[in-house]
Amino acid sequence: MAEILLQRDEGALRVLSMNRPERRNALNSALCTALHEAADTAWEDDAVAAVLLRGEGGTFCVGGDVKDMAEGVGRTLTLEQRTQGLRRRMEVSRLLHQMPKPTVAAIAGAAAGAGLSMALACDFRIAARSAKITTAFAKVGLSGDFGGSWFLTHIVGTAKARELYLRPQTMTAEQALALGIVTEVVDDAELDARALAFARELAEGPRVTLGYMKRNLNHALAGSLETALDMEAAHHILSSMTEDHAEAAAAFVAKRAPVFKGR
Repeated sequence: MAEILLQRDEGALRVLSMNRPERRNALNSALCTALHEAADTAWEDDAVAAVLLRGEGGTFCVGGDVKDMAEGVGRTLTLEQRTQGLRRRMEVSRLLHQMPKPTVAAIAGAAAGAGLSMALACDFRIAARSAKITTAFAKVGLSGDFGGSWFLTHIVGTAKARELYLRPQTMTAEQALALGIVTEVVDDAELDARALAFARELAEGPRVTLGYMKRNLNHALAGSLETALDMEAAHHILSSMTEDHAEAAAAFVAKRAPVFKGR
């Protein structure tokens, strides 16, 4: 049986590829568990400086496996068991968002429902020109999971997020770009190469400093200005004590590109 989640390293970049192409990478329990474990491992692995999430077979992820839903998979469990089980599976979104390492989603084909939620959890989204993007939840009578309502509200604002959830529409990549939902749109044939280059550039950056930046930016979503200033001051000084900062300063004076070592 083929692995449900493929993993490989490109230098300090960890590439995670959802591998259910026959189901357009729909999320079942096994894939959710694999994604959770892989994201947790990537966070803890000091050799990993960035993560790229993608899908095999020309599709990112169409969301939850509706066929499983129609067949009633998991319905013999109690309400509490089902809720706790879903919450555990949803942890991958928190990990992608909060890990002190840049995360990138490469969106080919469709990013729908929970698939879109996972893409929104990443720091950047590179989309193929033919990609189709939608919340989709209302169309299958579900309210939404994997953090999509939180991420989308912070990205596009509450009014547009409500429109996209309550009256779901299928967006083109260019429409998503105009709303700030995706970072960049490229021709279909260029997606894999561009996403890999984009993510590798982040992986080759000053990883300690980028981790501090993510903590600062995540805090800004809900924290106060005073605590943000405290956090920025501490992280800025800690960054100034890294070898990467010394290398960047020397490179600036010498008018050359810095070579970061991640420490």
